[in-house]
Amino acid sequence: MKFVGVTSCPTGIAHTYMAAEALEQEAKAQGHTMIVETQGSAGTIPIDQADIDAADGVIFAADLEVREKQRFAGKPTVDVGVKKAVHDAKGVLAQAIAAVEAARANPEAAAAAAAAVAAAPPQKAAPVGAGARIRQQLMTGVSYMIPFVAAGGILIALGFMIGGYDIAFLPEDGGISQQMVATDFHWDDIRYWGALLLTIGQLTFGFLLAALSGYIAWAIADRPGLVPGFTGGAVAGLVGAGFIGALVTGFLGGYVALWISRWKVPKGVRGVMPVVLVPLLATLITGAAMILLLGKPLKWVLDELTAWLNSLSGANAIILGLILGMMMCVDLGGPINKTAYTFAVTGLAVPPVTAETAIQFQVMACVMAAGMVPPLALAFATAIRGRLFTEPERENGKAAWLLGASFISEGAIPFAAARPFIVIPSCMVGGAITGALVMAFGNNVRAPHGGIWVIALVSSPILWLVAIIAGFVVSGFLVVVLRQIQQRRDPSVEAAMEAAVAG
Repeated sequence: MKFVGVTSCPTGIAHTYMAAEALEQEAKAQGHTMIVETQGSAGTIPIDQADIDAADGVIFAADLEVREKQRFAGKPTVDVGVKKAVHDAKGVLAQAIAAVEAARANPEAAAAAAAAVAAAPPQKAAPVGAGARIRQQLMTGVSYMIPFVAAGGILIALGFMIGGYDIAFLPEDGGISQQMVATDFHWDDIRYWGALLLTIGQLTFGFLLAALSGYIAWAIADRPGLVPGFTGGAVAGLVGAGFIGALVTGFLGGYVALWISRWKVPKGVRGVMPVVLVPLLATLITGAAMILLLGKPLKWVLDELTAWLNSLSGANAIILGLILGMMMCVDLGGPINKTAYTFAVTGLAVPPVTAETAIQFQVMACVMAAGMVPPLALAFATAIRGRLFTEPERENGKAAWLLGASFISEGAIPFAAARPFIVIPSCMVGGAITGALVMAFGNNVRAPHGGIWVIALVSSPILWLVAIIAGFVVSGFLVVVLRQIQQRRDPSVEAAMEAAVAG
């Protein structure tokens, strides 16, 4: 059979592409053909319409609404979540085959259903629970925020590395202002080159709150939510409410825009609703609510959180590192992982010029190091006990070295999907060890991403590497030990593994 499909996940990074690969490999293994369109953060290359027309069936493995879904109208379709395709590609393909066979067995009914679908207006995604919907909206905002954070944060860190931290001071104290960079650049002064990177990074990083709020609102209300969301994020920065305020304005602006867009208005007014009235009224309500009602209490919450962070030292800091380390490893790029990561990167928005803010950069170093542990641990495990793993797993283990070194926790997902009760607890132990050690060593980093490739920006880089190695070695050995115990308890597993290795 010939299949086409679409995969997408809230962040558009890992699960989108892993689901596509899993479906393509499973289809090939069963003698079918499969073409997948990945609607992810790297952009989308649409499937050729001729391939869609020639397909027997369609598989949607998506946690977001599939874009231009009408292209596939009339084809037998299976619609599942993206994680279902990652974890059980065989089962998803079996559903698709059954749908095609059912359509072939009753072509009249299939043709009638196809005609009804073609005539009907585009349908919204199937209803999901309120909690799942809020999570999707939050993760959409975070996924669009991360590129601003990564680019801006790394540029800021490079600027300080080249020009020194004093370039961020006021001009009268020896600093170099953004205006000086723009109007009186000294080509022969290395400090100005550092200030150039710092300026570009600060401007890029300045979109953090607006992007987070704006794209949460966009996920709720589509384009009418962008203006109140972005404006709400800017207002959150103005009143000092930070990322907490941006989260609130994202949801507030989005749901207000959605509410207004559903008003029943005269036909003559409908045309200007999404362009003028919805963004105008939603922006006014969101901005006024933040300035007049919500700004001060949210600023107090953020100030208290910052004060608590700055008060941490010694054992308390180590405990925080242990907790954040486990959070980075519990769902490998999922909501808990992204919560810990967002907690870390938003701390980078504090001006990095005083010793009192050092704990926030230690948190960033802790989160990045712990997030590298899971893929490195599985790469290590497959290297030292290859016979415990299948050939595809050993190949994934080789790729996991690079993914782990690049701070892409999702590199461990194929292993966790196959053996979650072995892999995830083992990774959490190693992540906790790494997080605690980083906080104990006092490592800090001002770059929010990059893994091993930004090690020049890490304080005490040797100790940072020691913490990472300690974590992934412990996790790797735990995976190996637990796998061996599992095989002893179930000899059929060992026989199957030996057959796979021999094959």
